[in-house]
Amino acid sequence: MSVDPTDLPDEKNEGGSRISLIISAVICAVWAVFMVLQLSQPDGPWALPQTMLQVCVISVVIWQVCDPFADAAQWVGVRFRLPGSVRGATLDAVASSMPELFSGIFFVVAALSAVSGDTGSAANEELAAAAAKGYGSTIATCAGSAVYNMILIPAFCALVISFARPSRPTIDVEDEVISRDGVWFLSTQILLIMFLYQENMMWWMGVCLLALYAFYIGQLYFDARRYQKRMDFLNGYFAEHGSDTPIQDVVASAKEQRLRLPANFVLKAQEEQGEGDDDDEEEDTAGLFFGYVSVPLNGVSTAAVLVVSTLLAAAACYFLVEATIETAEILEVPTFFVAVILAAAASSVPDTFLAIAAARRGDDSGAVSNAFGSNIFDICICLSIPLLVNSWLTDWQPVSLLQDGKPIPGIVGLRVLLVFLTIVNLAIMWHKRQITRFKALVMCVLYVVFVAYAVLGSLGIIS
Repeated sequence: MSVDPTDLPDEKNEGGSRISLIISAVICAVWAVFMVLQLSQPDGPWALPQTMLQVCVISVVIWQVCDPFADAAQWVGVRFRLPGSVRGATLDAVASSMPELFSGIFFVVAALSAVSGDTGSAANEELAAAAAKGYGSTIATCAGSAVYNMILIPAFCALVISFARPSRPTIDVEDEVISRDGVWFLSTQILLIMFLYQENMMWWMGVCLLALYAFYIGQLYFDARRYQKRMDFLNGYFAEHGSDTPIQDVVASAKEQRLRLPANFVLKAQEEQGEGDDDDEEEDTAGLFFGYVSVPLNGVSTAAVLVVSTLLAAAACYFLVEATIETAEILEVPTFFVAVILAAAASSVPDTFLAIAAARRGDDSGAVSNAFGSNIFDICICLSIPLLVNSWLTDWQPVSLLQDGKPIPGIVGLRVLLVFLTIVNLAIMWHKRQITRFKALVMCVLYVVFVAYAVLGSLGIIS
């Protein structure tokens, strides 16, 4: 179903950009003030607020860096004629999950680089402890980001749409998104939890996660090919018979050519065909600096945007890791618990805005599949590559999930919460295949439960 243009006037979008710019400028200005205070009075009470504001500034940078990356990825998706759900699960997911990948690598490198280069049994134990600490923070960031993506992003989309789209105030989820992306996410999560119940993470576990992602991409490839065949048939049929042909006639004609064509697919194609006839062709651009600067997209500029955005995202994630470690030291709590909220939320900012933008365009399935696709990418790629990097830097030694003979603080509760929250969240989405405002509020409460776990764990009340 298409979105009524009157629901989303351009003036509101421009106003939203101005408001985002003003809020971001205020955050940067306040952070600068606290940074000056911290430099002038190193022993003052400015360290924690300065660090927290620094994370907010980094979040803004990550958001603005990933925005043009997403526009460029969208351009690639359109050129290859990918359906919205596949584009959301792949290109949009990769665009928004770059921060988790780089953060995971930097957590590992930062922990291992802090260990002296001495040899001997004591040095080996110190190296093993550092590897466990660094990769533990990587697990916390990716798992926390997965919970954020799975719960808060669909909830935020539903809340925004419930006010911005009165004609259809719910997020409508296609069966394919839940049956494909939801099931794949649950499968990757089950495999991850099986690994986390071991005492050590081995390098081959990273290879298994990479192989699982390759199978997922394979299914998306076949889904994209099926979509392209359907669209080729419909374009030819509409050109010959017109787009206002009764749906049952289109479906019957496709069946004669041994092509299965769902009625809702034809209806959506007819609506898009009508919109395409009315709209003038617009130039594809990548938005920079809150959308105030536009870069025309072509083969060369798209490649440049992707490369530069990736490098800037990597630099921002380096400082995010430093800020996370510093916050943990100030609070005197394990880095795991800071990473599971702070680094995870900060790195998930692009996912949030990408999904909301997709929902406001009427692409509800793309918004939800982006969240699921980001989670699958987080587990299969953002955990496997740091694991392989860690193994390579430690001569392929296993990464211990134990600390002083016990599981890393927080990892036991995280395993249980991941299973519980995933099942409950999928059940909420599966019910009537809709996310209403009430469901969105329930999902927000679920995330509060997750945050409460991290806070209580950091205080040592639960493990």
